[in-house]
Amino acid sequence: MKVSSIYLLRMAALTEGVSFLILLFVAMPLKYLFAMPLAVKWVGWAHGILFVLFALLLAYVFFKYKWPFLRGVLVFVAALIPFGPFLIDPRMKEWEK
Repeated sequence: MKVSSIYLLRMAALTEGVSFLILLFVAMPLKYLFAMPLAVKWVGWAHGILFVLFALLLAYVFFKYKWPFLRGVLVFVAALIPFGPFLIDPRMKEWEK
């Protein structure tokens, strides 16, 4: 089975979105409520790596499929908002077709 680069971008966006939510709703409360700063350190590192991977895949898909500029901006901005990748995923499924 051949996997499209848009599918990989979707999976990277969703994975990055999960890591962002874990950072916000698990690691940060652990740091500030229970004095466990290592939670933010490790989850933050993982989230950062996943975000860079997402950004690289977005650039690749943007140029490969000659996406409109605003589409690329919309996908990027969605990654900056909690739950954003999950909200834009149905549209990305349509673009994958």
